[in-house]
Amino acid sequence: MPMIARVAVNDATIHFDKLYSYRVPPELEAQLWPGGIVLVPFGRGDAPRMAVVLETGSEDEPSPKLKSVLAAAPEDARLTPDLLELVRFLKDRYFCTWYEAVKAVIPYGAQYRPGVKDGRPVVQSRLTRPVEQVYELAAPLPEKPKPGPRQKMAADLLQAAGTLTRRELEEQGVAKTTLDALCKKGVLRVSERYKSLDLFASIPFDPQPVELSAEQQAAYDQLAADLAAGSPRAALLYGVTGSGKTSVFVKLIERTLELGRRALVLVPEIGLTPQMIRRLKSMFGSRLAVQHSALNNTERLLQWRMIQRGDADIVVGTRSAVFAPLQNIGLIILDEEQEHTYQSESAPRYSAHEVARKRAAAENALLVFASATPRTETTFAAQSGRIRMVTLKNRYGGRPLPGVEFADMRAELASGNPREVSARLAEELAENLRRGEQSILLLNRRGYNTVAMCTDCGEVLKCPNCSVPLVYHKNRAALLCHHCGHTVHPAPALCPACGGKLAYSGFGTQRVEEELQQLLPTARILRMDQDSTTQKNAHEQMLARFARQEYDILLGTQMVAKGLDFEKVTLVGVLGIDSMLFGQGFRAYESVFSLITQVVGRGGRADLPGRALIQTAVPGHPVLQLAARQDYAAFYKEEIAFRKLCLYPPYCSFCVVGFIGAQDGAVFTAAHRFGQLLAQQAAAHPGLPLRILGPAPMNIAMLGGKYRYKLTLKCRNDAKFRALMRAALDAYAAEKLPAKATVTLDFNSDGDI
Repeated sequence: MPMIARVAVNDATIHFDKLYSYRVPPELEAQLWPGGIVLVPFGRGDAPRMAVVLETGSEDEPSPKLKSVLAAAPEDARLTPDLLELVRFLKDRYFCTWYEAVKAVIPYGAQYRPGVKDGRPVVQSRLTRPVEQVYELAAPLPEKPKPGPRQKMAADLLQAAGTLTRRELEEQGVAKTTLDALCKKGVLRVSERYKSLDLFASIPFDPQPVELSAEQQAAYDQLAADLAAGSPRAALLYGVTGSGKTSVFVKLIERTLELGRRALVLVPEIGLTPQMIRRLKSMFGSRLAVQHSALNNTERLLQWRMIQRGDADIVVGTRSAVFAPLQNIGLIILDEEQEHTYQSESAPRYSAHEVARKRAAAENALLVFASATPRTETTFAAQSGRIRMVTLKNRYGGRPLPGVEFADMRAELASGNPREVSARLAEELAENLRRGEQSILLLNRRGYNTVAMCTDCGEVLKCPNCSVPLVYHKNRAALLCHHCGHTVHPAPALCPACGGKLAYSGFGTQRVEEELQQLLPTARILRMDQDSTTQKNAHEQMLARFARQEYDILLGTQMVAKGLDFEKVTLVGVLGIDSMLFGQGFRAYESVFSLITQVVGRGGRADLPGRALIQTAVPGHPVLQLAARQDYAAFYKEEIAFRKLCLYPPYCSFCVVGFIGAQDGAVFTAAHRFGQLLAQQAAAHPGLPLRILGPAPMNIAMLGGKYRYKLTLKCRNDAKFRALMRAALDAYAAEKLPAKATVTLDFNSDGDI
């Protein structure tokens, strides 16, 4: 019987995303499996389009109108059954298309594209050389004709090494022409293999025994029992900053490997991966792979292949590493689990927390959430008994938490100080310089000045494509949009609306760096933000230089607030926190408490005591006071009461339905109609908890020239609710409304989008 493949095609909209059936030609039947990547003709013009096979089967008499699969990718491009199950999970849970789910699961470098070879369509890798040539001796070097010195060198090198790659031989001075000649003579044998890449060969394998304190040992014992249980378990490892959570991780990973299983470790920022990698690589050696966006496509593919082949026992990475093709997982760790970067902001808009739970359940693994400032929802789950709570109350070695004081910026202004760096902070920084100690300054804004405003008409220069002010970047002498990249160069001095003089106000990391250079001319300042870390490996190199004490002050955005451990840092300063404190979204207080707690915890982590100074116009604010005391228990008590009163998570789920289109009125109308359709569908299910708020403009009402509105739904995110949303989307599509506004669903937003 003819073989039929049901496939999900690339570039389908959510309203027309379904499985399409194709006939499989006999010559391709042995190459097609569920999870395989194929090329199919699609649409009226039969243009070749990439697709993934979700199902295969056979039919007695398939429709003669069925089109045939054009080509198939190699078997190693196939999604394994567990990854294919994750694709189905993403599709069902986050309302993405099938192929968007596939793209999330496999890295860009491992994806394929249409191609042509000998006039026939083929599936080809996006990378031109995922393989390398490997040489070995096949026969002795003949005496006649007399071999040249390069041929003799090649034979000697291979005699000693067994096998060498072409690159390794070329580095020794053996050219490709020499290798080709020896292959032609039958002296050498050449084969191809997937490139292997040890990204961290410079880190020595130097395992040291991990000594745990009594408190750490007690925490480890509880978690190790869950690890060995052979059933899905989850726990929150709550520990104050500097309590030694990473040492507990290392012991858990060690135990996981002893049990013959593998470990997945997630961190929220690329900047945190170098320290985690260094710790684990030195402890466990080369069977460690990495997955994050700072790798180029070739590196990411080769690391993915390494994991796929079973050559990695430990995977470390950022959010996307939760999809690593790791088999036999025994342990999953989400470090700094409170961070918003674990939530994807583009389709599929997934939560790494939820995907990790899915994987842990499938693998009977232990899932550990770790933080000094856990999400309110995670703590609620622990206190409700749904997951285990494990606590580290003390800093390792009995070191005290840094003392925290406040600099009142209202008083600074009244005393005639117009700078962003308070007089008190300048004094503390100067004192640290005299002592030869280091300082970290956190500022939650990059750039030089925040906005340009006309002194005559009050006009603020905004991006023409987005409803946000342009930001001045002094190093480029330009105004930039931080959303779409629109640039005005050079930055104007006069208002384009009335010709009045523009005043540049606000501040950013570049401006604070300039102030510091004026206040402390001998200080060596390292600025670390999105602008200064664009080059490859910039995070690792900068942090390594700071660790070597080549700089006195590390000034940065949120990337300097978490997970970093420098023994000479004794002073931490926090600038610009008030803009977060009064920000939109129900997580504003949680974010401020977490950020201050985390960055204050960077100080005093070795023998030298630490201190912190927070600059604010509201030093008496309860959240700032609680963060200064590092009193998470008191903060949680206040926050959970607020969440219950206002019906926010964990007492409900949020779903933000976004509407985006070219015409303002049409987008609003489409959003309003969707709300009506959803209400009509919900009326048939009177017991279903649902509140519909809006429509209202998104936080950024226009982006990239498109208008944006949202409906905010308070709901219970279960199968019944998702079925209701599908019915509403179908009704929306039936009324041809997608032509007016495309729809996005986000189950992980706090409403501030």
